[in-house]
This record gives sequence, structure tokens and C-alpha cells, in this order.
Amino acid sequence: MTVTPDSKALSNTSPSPASDADLAIARRVLDIEATALRELADSLNGEFCDAINLIEGLKGRLVVTGMGKSGHIAKKIAATFASTGTPSFFVHPAEASHGDLGMIGKDDAVLALSNSGETPELSDIIAFTRRFKVPLIGMTRKPGSSLAKQSDCPLVLPASPEACPNKQAPTTSTTAMLALADALAVTLMERRGFSAEDFKTFHPGGKLGQRLLHVRDVMHPADSLPLIAKDALMSEALVTMTGRSFGCVGVLGDRGELVGIVTDGDLRRHMADNLVAMKVSDVMTAGPKVTHEGALAVEALAIMNDRSITALFVLDDAGVPAGLVHIHDLLRSGVA
Repeated sequence: MTVTPDSKALSNTSPSPASDADLAIARRVLDIEATALRELADSLNGEFCDAINLIEGLKGRLVVTGMGKSGHIAKKIAATFASTGTPSFFVHPAEASHGDLGMIGKDDAVLALSNSGETPELSDIIAFTRRFKVPLIGMTRKPGSSLAKQSDCPLVLPASPEACPNKQAPTTSTTAMLALADALAVTLMERRGFSAEDFKTFHPGGKLGQRLLHVRDVMHPADSLPLIAKDALMSEALVTMTGRSFGCVGVLGDRGELVGIVTDGDLRRHMADNLVAMKVSDVMTAGPKVTHEGALAVEALAIMNDRSITALFVLDDAGVPAGLVHIHDLLRSGVA
């Protein structure tokens, strides 16, 4: 019979008292890896720049491979490159020997990870790149290894000690591989001027994608807007306002520019007057808050929150309404 711990009892359990010995071990591990990263930064040289130039000039994709722990790191590296503007994917070296070498094209390059530089499973991929002149970037801690010698761009990691007690479990070495690949990816991003908009293109889902939406992505177009001339009567404005269901109506000047807005609040303020007989210009709020279609949706949301309003007109460069974004649109898109 399976015994399930009582969730309430677990939630009421107090944290264990700090163990000085455990904390000392954890800090030692982090210090060792932090030192290794500083050594890695100091070791960067022309080979790193050669690798950057090679990857930037690719017509094809960057194929990342590795075995064991290096393979797990290679998968993350491929995902990082792919999401930051460098087409990339992971190939398992054992599967490559059984047909997946066909996934590597003549316009591609291979980034191979191996701590020792002598991983047997990489031999077929390395031989394939040499036979078909596919550029090879090797990431290893052994400058005299087969991988380093065969690579067009050998990226040699400092011989920093692993962080485990017996100095064997991949810890520092895999951290260094991941960090060096991050340095490659970010350097390429900055070279290419990879923007937040580009990033959103590769991350359309999730909260990050939602927060990078632009106003143009969520706004209502110009032909659906509630608009009225400033000299019109409020009786006409009320009909327009009711028919569009945005809770407001935009007021246009002589050149079609937005000069004001009439909201539910403006109506309430003039209820005691003969509202329907008044001119729109006498009721409107002049100089309303607006936005533009290139602004981020979160920026429009910030204006709404700050001003306690529910809609913003979107203007073009001439001040003419080009759209309208409503709080409901931001809620539906996940921005709010």
C-alpha cells in the first residue's frame, strides 16, 4: 500500500536549521565554478572571434552535439542559439552514426562538445565534417585532443578543477561550456542588432511574448473607431458612442486630428445640463492621453493604470487616429 504524506503536515513543517558544514560545501562549489568562469573570461582570444565570424557567416544552421552531460548542455546551447537568431538544432552523436548525419548539410557548421576531446561517439561526426568540409567548432578542455586538433575553431576551456570532491563529476566543465556558448550567442545578438521585436518573433507564446506585443498587435483599426467632429451636437455623439461600445468617442479637429475625447465621466459631469443640445467641444476633455502603434502594449497598459482610464486612441505621425486599444483587448491578449 502506498502511503502519501499528509500535505497539511508537510506545509506546516519548519525549515531545517542551517548546517554550517552543508553551507560551506555549497559555497565552496560556487566559488570553484565562479573562479573557473573568471579564468574562462580571461582566456578568450582570437579563436573565439573566429568562431563568431564562422557562425555569423553561415548560410545553413549550427548543429550542436555532445555525449552524456555534454550532450545535455549541447541541447540547451542549440535552443539558445535558435531563439536568438541563429538557426540551430541538436544531433545526438550516437544517432548520427545511424543515419542522422544526413541532417547535416554542406552549408551548416558543427559545434561539438567534449570535456576530454576524445569522446568515441563523436568520431563519426568529426570524420563526416572533415570529409565534406563542414566547418567544425570544438569545445574542450584538452588542447592536444583529437577534437581540438581536428577543429577549424578549437575553443579550449581552462583546465579548472571540477567542483566535486573527487574532481571527476562534470560540474565546472559543463558550467564553463554553457557560459562560453552564452557568450557566443549574446555576442552574435549584439553584432546583428537583435532587438526585442526579433526576440518576440521567436517567442510568440508565454508571458514574455505577451509582454513584447505592440499596440498595433492588439488595437482596433481606424475604420472601427468612434469619432465625431468637435462642432457636432452631443445628441449625435451619444449615438456614435453607444454604437461602438468603447465607452468613449474621439473628437476631431478641422484637419482630422484628435483634439479631445468624450468619456462616460464627461457625460456624468454634464448630466444636470441640457446635454444633448450641447456642442461636443463644450463637453470633451481636451488633450487626452494617447499612444502610437509602435509602442509596447505594456506601455499602453501603464498609461491606463496611471490615469485610471480604459481606452487609448492610437495616433499616426500627423495626430490622426489610426486605432484604439481598450483594456479588454489587453486582458484578452494576456498583457494585463
